[in-house]
Amino acid sequence: MTALLNEKATGVYIIAATPFLDDDSIDFDSIDTLTDFYLEKGVTGITILGMMGEAQKLSAEESKAVMDRVIGRVNGRVPVVVGVSNTDMDKLVALSHSAMESGAAGVMVAPFAALDSDEKIYDYYVAVDKALGGEIPMIYQDFPLATKAPISVDCLLKIIRDVPRVVMLKHEDWPGLYKITELREKSEEQNIRRISILCGNGGLYLPQELDRGADGAMTGFAYPEMLVGVCNKHASGDRDGADDLFDQYLPVIKHEQQPGYGLAVRKETLHRRGVITSAKVRNVDHALTDADHKDLSRLLERLAKRLAAVD
Repeated sequence: MTALLNEKATGVYIIAATPFLDDDSIDFDSIDTLTDFYLEKGVTGITILGMMGEAQKLSAEESKAVMDRVIGRVNGRVPVVVGVSNTDMDKLVALSHSAMESGAAGVMVAPFAALDSDEKIYDYYVAVDKALGGEIPMIYQDFPLATKAPISVDCLLKIIRDVPRVVMLKHEDWPGLYKITELREKSEEQNIRRISILCGNGGLYLPQELDRGADGAMTGFAYPEMLVGVCNKHASGDRDGADDLFDQYLPVIKHEQQPGYGLAVRKETLHRRGVITSAKVRNVDHALTDADHKDLSRLLERLAKRLAAVD
C-alpha cells in the first residue's frame, strides 16, 4: 500500500515535465526514461500534472494515462503527488479519487481567480476536503502570479488549523520569503501544527527559502541533482556548501525561469541531456529560435566547465 503524504515531507518532489512527440501526442517511452532519470538523481518524490507539466493542455483521458504510466513506473519507490486543480469540482474530485486508486500519495490543489478573498479561499478548501471525503492528503499550491488568488498567512493558518488533510504548502509567491518566516513564527506562537513547505519558482530562491524554514523544493529545474544536493547539504548544516553548489547552476536557473519561455528551455535541456525524445511544448508561447539555442548552448557549456573545475 502506498504511504500517504504527511506534514513531515522533506527533500525534492520534482515537478515532472510531460513529454510529447513532435506530432503533439504523449511520448510514453520518454515518460519512462524521464521518471527513471528523476529517480536516479535522488528525488524524494515526483509531482505530476502540475502547471509546468502542462496539465491544463491535457484531456481527462490523457491526464489519466500520464498518471497511470508514471505511478506504474515509479512502482512505490517514492511518493507520487498528482495535480488535480480544476474550477469544476466534479472533475477535481474524479481525478483525485482516480489518482489515489492508482497509488498516489496525495493531491495538489490551487485556488483560482474567482476566489478573490481570504474568506472565499478558506470556504473553497473546506468544500474540497468535504467533497474528497476528508481522507485525501492535500497540498495548497500558493502561486498567485499564475492563479490570481493571493492568500494571507492568517488565512493559511486557519486552513491548516481547520483542514487537517492540508499537509503541505507549495510556496511560490513573489516576493515570498517573508511569508515563510511569518507562517513558521505564527504557527509556533499559536500552537498550530507545523506543515511541510516545499518551494517552487524553479529553485531560484532555494537557499534563502531553506533558511527561512522551508523543508525542500517542489519544482522542475532540468538539473534535479542540484536541487537534491542543495537540500541535502543544507539539511546537514553545510550552508556554504549548499550556496556554492547553487551558485554553479544559477545562470541556468534564472534563464529557465523566464515566463512564457522557461518551459521550452527546460524541455530543450532535458532533450539535450538525452532524457526525452523531443523538446515539444504544446501551444508554446515562444518557440526557441536559432539565437535562443545559441544562448542555451553557451550557458550549458559554461556550466559543464564550472562543474568539471570543481570535480
